[in-house]
Amino acid sequence: MQIQKSFNKQYTLGTLYLVPTPIGNLQDITLRAVETLKNVDYICAEDTRNTGLLLKHLAIKTRQISFHEHNAAEKIPALLALLQDGKSLAQVSDAGMPSISDPGYELVQAALDQNIAVVALPGASAGITALIASGLLPQPHVFYGFLPRKAGQQKAFFSTKKNYPETQIYYESPYRLAATLKNMLAVYGDRKIALVRELTKRYEEYQRGTVSEILAYIEEQPPKGECLLIVAGCQAAREPENLTEQDIQVSVRDFIAEGLAPNAAIKKTAKAAGLSRQEVYNIYHDLKD
Repeated sequence: MQIQKSFNKQYTLGTLYLVPTPIGNLQDITLRAVETLKNVDYICAEDTRNTGLLLKHLAIKTRQISFHEHNAAEKIPALLALLQDGKSLAQVSDAGMPSISDPGYELVQAALDQNIAVVALPGASAGITALIASGLLPQPHVFYGFLPRKAGQQKAFFSTKKNYPETQIYYESPYRLAATLKNMLAVYGDRKIALVRELTKRYEEYQRGTVSEILAYIEEQPPKGECLLIVAGCQAAREPENLTEQDIQVSVRDFIAEGLAPNAAIKKTAKAAGLSRQEVYNIYHDLKD
């Protein structure tokens, strides 16, 4: 087991900082991210040209090192050597959180294997940002990133996910969006979705409706820019449990045995049973009488 206390231990080795960058609007970078990018020895950038524009905007002159999925295996030993020599590195992707549909995971694993501290900074994340304004249930949710490109693979993927109750988050190209929605409609049926386009940018747009409604909309107005799909989970999987009165009594008692207060146990049972809190309250107290 490995224990890392990021703020309570003095490291002789360097530190790897995972720094989120804006997903569109440059004002979305945090003060802590700016200070980190200024103070580290090197910035490991997915695309040094894109990151260079951000650094110029922020008047940061820290040296960049190119680090992306195509050169990761080649670059990681040299980056570890810098960290072992006491140098600090910031790892960034072109936009948003490193490692989320972007490079970073392999470097994190390699650093942890060498007992090098890894510190993640909070910040912009396209999937979560779109989710909370989608109008769909924000939790539970599951993030899948980019979908398979081929129709057969995509339909097979959807077939394995169609009964999941969680709200689903996908990234998609505007050029593949119509085909993807047609495949989704064929497998999922006409469930609720939100299409989010150009998040945080000048032409940011949310389209909320069913799959067929969004398909009709984009056929009239083809989408441009970066797109996200927020897809409602399977409603059938969310149907409340069909509990008898005896089941409800047992459920409340079990929750109390686990340490919940009676009111909390009643509330939790009511949610699972699809009943009002008062109905469960009455059933439980009839038992006690």
